[in-house]
Amino acid sequence: MALSFHGEAPLAERMRPRTLDEVAGQYHLIGEGKILKKAVEMGQVPSLILWGPPGVGKTTLATIIAEAVKSQMYILSAISSGVKDLREVIDKCKYSGKGILFIDEIHRFNKTQQDALLAAVEKGWLTLIGATTENPSFEVNKALLSRCQVYKLDPLTKEDLLALLNRAIEKDVELSKRDIDLQETEALISLSGGDARKLLNLLEAVVLSNPSGKLVVTDELVMNTVQQKTVLYDKSGEQHYDIISAFIKSIRGSDPNAGVYWMARMLEGGEDIKFIARRLVILASEDIGNANPTALVMASSAFDAVIKIGMPEAAIILSQVVTYLASSPKSNASYTALHKAQSLVYEKGNLEVPIALRNAPTKLMKDMGYGQGYKYSHDYEGGFAEQEFLPNEIKGTNLYAPGNTARENELRTFLAARWKGKYGYNK
Repeated sequence: MALSFHGEAPLAERMRPRTLDEVAGQYHLIGEGKILKKAVEMGQVPSLILWGPPGVGKTTLATIIAEAVKSQMYILSAISSGVKDLREVIDKCKYSGKGILFIDEIHRFNKTQQDALLAAVEKGWLTLIGATTENPSFEVNKALLSRCQVYKLDPLTKEDLLALLNRAIEKDVELSKRDIDLQETEALISLSGGDARKLLNLLEAVVLSNPSGKLVVTDELVMNTVQQKTVLYDKSGEQHYDIISAFIKSIRGSDPNAGVYWMARMLEGGEDIKFIARRLVILASEDIGNANPTALVMASSAFDAVIKIGMPEAAIILSQVVTYLASSPKSNASYTALHKAQSLVYEKGNLEVPIALRNAPTKLMKDMGYGQGYKYSHDYEGGFAEQEFLPNEIKGTNLYAPGNTARENELRTFLAARWKGKYGYNK
């Protein structure tokens, strides 16, 4: 829990902007004459999704918008809310006048929950404002996305963060009573990770830890004050997603050093070891796949092992797997094949199963030709008989192309020997 003055709200809450002019950064959206500011001034705010990193003002903007257009604001968190909660808010807005529904971490809503919003947004019963740290193109379903404007919020610049610090010292009732000299600010800005909320609460912690006399803020003073490094990783907050993203990308990029570093950040912050292990299992298949099939075996074994062993020794097991996966050859060929197949299903619909491949459990089905022409592979030399397994409309379509790694080259040779150029399989 953040320290505060005599039971007051934390500094970040006390300094929360009340108008668009007080918001740090985001001038491309809320500067004079810019699109979002004009919409607020006209009182015609569309349903929208605010996409940006932690601590750049997504919740603040939603609150300011609701107050500016004089609309009732309802707040739900995608972590703890379900379809029932959504419908209750939708009913209130529908029967008592249009309101604004703010959904934090909207990317964590599943398809059913997102679909529950469609009619309300389309018919104008409410204005939806969603906040997300993830790319909405991938995390919000297309139907809902098409009904919303997406506004990308930029990371706060060093100048933005310095302005926030100076504004707090000048404007906050408590801080303005102190003689504070911001001699150095690098540690404050670095430890905050660009999160305005953390930046201000770090400043408050420094002030509270040095309660009397003139306060000269230096990097050394900040580092000495902030003893608990868990401030670098908030497992229950939005930075959780940034760290796991860096972790996965480091291993995918074959950097075992960065992989272990980001893992240590999570472990020191109290992250659930099962969460880390689960992501490693996914990565072993998605990013390594058939380039090194043992990767999935190791990751799966590690998942079981960390549950049995627990911390702190589980960290050793995780470190072994992280360094192994990072040091393995990489291939996303299986992952790419899946997405190609899914796109085909989406584009072509439910194509008929070739009649030779159909099951024929009844006489009627046999009489209709089901299963006729199918070649039982084991009856042929080498356990292979060339035949068509895809629907006629997409026959010959290549979905899986092995990567250029030693083990995948073996797979390519195997496939080329059997299909003799079909599907693009050549030695």
